[in-house]
Amino acid sequence: MSADLETNDQAQGSEYDRLFYPYLFAGGKVSLEEVLSQVQHSTLEKCRDVIALRRATLATAREALLAAAQAMARAFAAGATLLAFGNGGSTTDAQDLVTDLLHPPVAHWRPLPAIALTNDIAVVTAVGNDVGFENIFTRQIIAFGRPGDIAVGISTSGNSLNVLQAFEQAKKQGLLTVGLAGYDGGKTRRSPAVDFCIVSPGDHIPRIQEAQATVYHALIELVQTCLAAEKGRADSDEVRR
Repeated sequence: MSADLETNDQAQGSEYDRLFYPYLFAGGKVSLEEVLSQVQHSTLEKCRDVIALRRATLATAREALLAAAQAMARAFAAGATLLAFGNGGSTTDAQDLVTDLLHPPVAHWRPLPAIALTNDIAVVTAVGNDVGFENIFTRQIIAFGRPGDIAVGISTSGNSLNVLQAFEQAKKQGLLTVGLAGYDGGKTRRSPAVDFCIVSPGDHIPRIQEAQATVYHALIELVQTCLAAEKGRADSDEVRR
């Protein structure tokens, strides 16, 4: 292929390139300033949407958030392990939650035992292949869950079947159950197997997931605050004795 043809191909780009980056193939009709202005506008719009949904989440779920954190702190103080699970982007959120519990990002926070039920791909694929994808979390709850442990399930729709079934199994085994959901909370909010459901009332999945990330980080901070306060009271009692 000649240099002229190569240059022409690069200028035309692929169908994907022209669809997602049309300003790159505008033949000089779009200036750099216009492109940067569009990017800035888009970024600011997303920031406004994120902030609005976080505020809506706090307004509607403040009491559930605080109550869930207090219950989780009591469970951790009694020796609980947290089991986290979700699908897709919620998988990475579950893994992030567990990582921050095991390796706290704040120096004075205590590490807390936690397992992400999406980490062992051999287990996930074996259960999915042998007994069905809807059981990938339920089977692990059966194996790892003990009475008093904590099950945290994350679903943007609130309707993920494998998450709902995991909650049902966790409740049967005596675990504390905490759900994070979007939209109107879906079946997660209405499930009697879920002790606390914290809803981010949005209808756009990326914004819901960003709000849910704020929720579980807030839960971690609240749990650590509760544990520190309880330790402080215990230390004071010991000194008085």
